[in-house]
Formats: sequence, C-alpha cells, structure tokens
Amino acid sequence: QVRLVESGGGLVQAGGSLRLSCTASGRTFYTYTVAWFRQAPGKEREFVTSISWRGNRVYADSVKGRFTVSRDSANTVYLQMNSLRAEETAIYYCAAGAEDTLVGGYAYWGQGTQVTVSS
Repeated sequence: QVRLVESGGGLVQAGGSLRLSCTASGRTFYTYTVAWFRQAPGKEREFVTSISWRGNRVYADSVKGRFTVSRDSANTVYLQMNSLRAEETAIYYCAAGAEDTLVGGYAYWGQGTQVTVSS
C-alpha cells in the first residue's frame, strides 16, 4: 500500500510560482512512477507530469519549460510551477503507479491540493 499526501497549494497571481509536494508512505514507493494530474471545475482530470524511479521525466506540452518535477531520495516528489496562468486553476493530485500519462495507469492517489491562479 502507498499513501500519498499533497501540500503546497494556494492562491497566486498569474505569472507567479508555487511548489507542490507529494509525500508518500509505503516501503515500495521508490519503485513507482509518480505523476501529477490536475482537474479544473467541469473538466476531466488531465496529466501534467511524471517522474519514474529511474528519473525519467515526462511533461504535458502545455507545461514544458515552466514546470519541473523532481523527487528526493526518500519519499517526496515536488512540482515546481513557474509562470502560472489563470487557466491552470485546478485541484492538483499526485499519483503513484506505472509509467503512464493516463489516469488509469495509477493505482494510488492523494486527496489533492487546490491551486488558484488569479488574473
């Protein structure tokens, strides 16, 4: 079992930055790919980025060059978000599972953290 807890969300002005954290418990966490997804009101959950246990990173085209995913040697994955846009207001979720960009590829999910970007 893997339990995930996100933190770091909040209110930021357009153009600003936030860093989200995803802290996990579970002995096998380090073997999973960890991804960030987001879901805006009335929209489907969408892939943002992922990082595998080998350190392979995948980014959605919309965030390339602005967002950076990283993981420490223990149990935390970070999402550094720069130059945020109002349309990126959403609940951000971290998830652990296979190396995939689809929601169905991830068996474990956090409760989400709200990110609000004001224009």
